[in-house]
Amino acid sequence: MEKRVIATDKAPAAIGPYSQAIEVNGLIYTSGMIPVIPETGEIVEGIEAQARQALTNVKNLLESAGSSMDKVIKTTVFIKDMNDFAAVNAVYATFFSGAFPSRSCVEVARLPKDVLIEVEAVAIR
Repeated sequence: MEKRVIATDKAPAAIGPYSQAIEVNGLIYTSGMIPVIPETGEIVEGIEAQARQALTNVKNLLESAGSSMDKVIKTTVFIKDMNDFAAVNAVYATFFSGAFPSRSCVEVARLPKDVLIEVEAVAIR
């Protein structure tokens, strides 16, 4: 089993002792992506914009690994407020075509940098 570290400047850099993503046996496991604009380090405002940016960061990370959103098989979405569920779903649906991946969505007390959403994914290369 070979483990390959995946890194790109098109997604937020790791802010701790972890990799942006790891590939093992053709599966890519991303770390949680928060809505940080990679070029500036800024955080966008509002749940829709944050969902879009977090998912864009996942997309960019997967593409840098030779995969895509169409190859995602599982996501986990962490949100600060379950009242944002419908808004997150509306944005989330625009990132996938065909069969949606399986997903968990969990309300959490707090996320890094006090963002409203964090998304992680598992995809096939």
